[in-house]
Amino acid sequence: MEQKTSEFDKVLGAWDILVIAFGAMIGWGWVVSSGNWIESGGVLGAAIAFAIGGIMIFFVGLTYAELTAAMPQCGGEHVFSYRAMGSTGSFICTWAIILGYVSVACFEACAFPTIITYLWPGFLKGYLYTVAGFDVYASWLIVAIVIAFLIMIININGAKTAAVLQTVLTCIIGGAGIILIVASVVTGSVDNLQGQMFVGNGTGEAMKSIIKVAVITPFFFIGFDVIPQAAEEINVPLKKIGMIMILSIVLAVAFYALIILGVGYVMSPSDISSSQAGSGLVTADAMAKAFHSSIMSKVLIVGGMCGIVTSWNSFLIGGSRAMYSMAESYMIPRTFHKLHKTHKTPVNALYLIGGLSILAPLFGRKMLVWIVDAGNFGCCLAYCMVSLSF
Repeated sequence: MEQKTSEFDKVLGAWDILVIAFGAMIGWGWVVSSGNWIESGGVLGAAIAFAIGGIMIFFVGLTYAELTAAMPQCGGEHVFSYRAMGSTGSFICTWAIILGYVSVACFEACAFPTIITYLWPGFLKGYLYTVAGFDVYASWLIVAIVIAFLIMIININGAKTAAVLQTVLTCIIGGAGIILIVASVVTGSVDNLQGQMFVGNGTGEAMKSIIKVAVITPFFFIGFDVIPQAAEEINVPLKKIGMIMILSIVLAVAFYALIILGVGYVMSPSDISSSQAGSGLVTADAMAKAFHSSIMSKVLIVGGMCGIVTSWNSFLIGGSRAMYSMAESYMIPRTFHKLHKTHKTPVNALYLIGGLSILAPLFGRKMLVWIVDAGNFGCCLAYCMVSLSF
């Protein structure tokens, strides 16, 4: 691939790409899964597991940082694997990452209205049908479809517009997380940590439980790789792009680990198990306990909703750029190579991914959990292929 003049506008600054990558990694998981992590690995154990997972991803991130600086072209993985493995390797690698991105975008379309039901229990109206045990309601469907449509339009209106949305929402997520961490330090107690620092009797069992959590952590770090996808739109020195990518991974590890420690410091083991049996939103219940107010749990859930939109937004950016670069190499129809006349965004690729996320809620939430599991495998496969390309 000879160096060509870019058709994209260079509109993304250093701060934009930091919030795009960080926002992609901090989704809804920290609100909904912290109880599982603590029950599987213990408070300190789960925090260590995230550090281990972060180190695994850190090395993958280093290869991305080097390759992005060497080949700053739209479509990250596609460009790297094409140079190393030729068209067949690149075809597999790029499809794997697109599957990962699209599956998450579709899943977020279902996760968003599901969270509104936590905030507003009477929200579900107009039962329609059931898919794999999941009841689909008209009100749930309408919200999912409207939000999916809006996020698609925001992305078509330019990478900068998407980055502005990302900045606002990432600040809200960070704010909600910081409030929880500070409140837990003030109102929590060391006594709550007794019996839940680690899981298992003896060092061997504790190590096993830490590894069990560490194995699932890379899924929560998917998203830093959106930066190379948009390399042609970044107005930052090449060396700095890699540093920002690594910084985003470090920030995400710190965020997850501090949330876990904060929850464990406020919630005793019995609190966590009763919260798991109830709403399942242990982090939100920890916020309510720290402030002795159920309103604060809703504040944290709103932070989580912003997390859904930030990862959704990032994966639309990443998936559409990956499809653009595949079309450029004649691997998929050339129509996906088309850029919007004024906003310079890959408009047909965005229509396709946006259209899929609009259709996804019709199939219910259960079906999408299976698709996301397949998508996670796709992301891991793409990471392996990029590391091999390096």
